[in-house]
Amino acid sequence: MSILAWIVLGLIAGFISSLIVNRSGEGFLLDIVLGIVGAVVGGLIMTALGGEGVSGFNLYSILVAIGGAIVVLVILHAIRGTPRTGAY
Repeated sequence: MSILAWIVLGLIAGFISSLIVNRSGEGFLLDIVLGIVGAVVGGLIMTALGGEGVSGFNLYSILVAIGGAIVVLVILHAIRGTPRTGAY
């Protein structure tokens, strides 16, 4: 994937995952970083489970990235000790 595709995938995945966990976005740049890190984490998790990681700019890759970003956000909130506003 090109760098632009990674940025767009990161923005989409980061924004959706922060809406799921926090009920609000984290901010433009943080959503992009969160989505890209989430894509890497989600790809590692899927590969460990015997699936395929992020394979391109498609629905499956976006779902993998969203799942990974949710994991990253939950861990981040646990480390920072901040409550997840979407958990209620």
